[in-house]
Amino acid sequence: MVPVRRLRSVLVVAPALFLAYSAWAPLPALAVPSFARQTGMPCTACHTNFPTLTPFGRVFKLNGYVMRGGQRSGSWQDWLKDVQIAAMAQPSFTHTNKAQTENAAPHYDENDNFAVTQVSLFYGGQLFWKIGAFVQGTYDGVAREWAWDNADIRFADTTTLADRSLVYGITFNNNPTVQDLWNTTPTWGFPFTGSGLAPTPAAATLVQGGFGQQVFGFGTYAMWDDLIYGEASAYRTLGQNVQRSFGVDPAGEAEIDALAPYWRLALQHAWGSHYLEVGHYGLWASTYPGRDQSAGTDHTSDIGFDTEYQYFSPQHDVTILATWIREDDDWHASRQLGATDRGATVFNAFNLAASYLYDKTYGLTAGFFDINGRRDAALFPDSRTGSPDSYGEIIQLDYLPFNKAGGPSFWPYSSVKLSAQYTLYQQFDGAHSNVDGAGRHPSNNNTLYVEAWIVF
Repeated sequence: MVPVRRLRSVLVVAPALFLAYSAWAPLPALAVPSFARQTGMPCTACHTNFPTLTPFGRVFKLNGYVMRGGQRSGSWQDWLKDVQIAAMAQPSFTHTNKAQTENAAPHYDENDNFAVTQVSLFYGGQLFWKIGAFVQGTYDGVAREWAWDNADIRFADTTTLADRSLVYGITFNNNPTVQDLWNTTPTWGFPFTGSGLAPTPAAATLVQGGFGQQVFGFGTYAMWDDLIYGEASAYRTLGQNVQRSFGVDPAGEAEIDALAPYWRLALQHAWGSHYLEVGHYGLWASTYPGRDQSAGTDHTSDIGFDTEYQYFSPQHDVTILATWIREDDDWHASRQLGATDRGATVFNAFNLAASYLYDKTYGLTAGFFDINGRRDAALFPDSRTGSPDSYGEIIQLDYLPFNKAGGPSFWPYSSVKLSAQYTLYQQFDGAHSNVDGAGRHPSNNNTLYVEAWIVF
């Protein structure tokens, strides 16, 4: 849980919450452009401050990315509706409060680095019939490598159950939580982007990307009465040659023994201009550390709880996101192989973010994060203290010049987000001071990250 002494840091979120609530007044009540082209709707139909989804955006994803809209007139803009390819580029600048002791990455300096964080190509939209897809391939501008990225291919249909609507479907994907409808789970949670050229905490739970792009998953899901959502999925590690063919380096990864189950439950309700979701998700995995089967398996259980609140009006959009994950690890195999000092550990991750978007154009988000767990020098070799404990705040300002207009006239259904993100560390890898043994303080790792997020 979050220690009391750290809750003072949540006060950093208070200005955004105050701004959000002060905007409430009695008013009437898809991150890739190929979705907008297919539906004929503006980006604001599916997103607030993208990639945060609106209720309609969640319905679009739930129904398999296949919704279409509008009449075709034969113009070149209508031709674009059949182009399910989209692209994204993210040029950026990274500055840390104090230069790192060595280059941030090969080909980069110790500080003040310009980079193209990533360039991505997407297939987004209907494949055929009731089958749609979101498939991403990404060039990592820091590592200078191409690889497949998030992928979710799904079939969806509708029927009734107990005289209530039932949407059901099947998902094939390569990253637990990429298929999720809410922006609380790890794949689509805040911060949505960040620098690859700044120090970051050494630890994360397994569900926070530990299997991303290394696995193949299959699952079924259903939403009943636009109220109750449930999903059951299972994942298996892809072969090393398959991963290499997709640009993924399998070295050192944990291999799933048989299948790793993932589950999701959520309740949602909308009233007037308000929306609320509360949910639970989890992942359990038995794994061979480093694909070494000589010592048996480790066992990891991730249990998460989340909530999302949204308020919408013509000029004011508010989103509050919160998630807490507890991870229990049994290091039966890793301890025998010398990869851990302990036979078992407990690990917690908490994230809170409050976002306000004015006139669909100007955004402010304040976030708090807390990572804590038991010390283990072998498990966290990059931590001088052997502790994973880190906490701090994130403040982000956004400007979305084309969010309402849907892109300039020469290229409709495109968008740009200009962001300035500042991350503040109060504790870093278990230390409040002398993080690296040479006098570096957590605040020296505070990071200014400026980015242009261009999608077209």
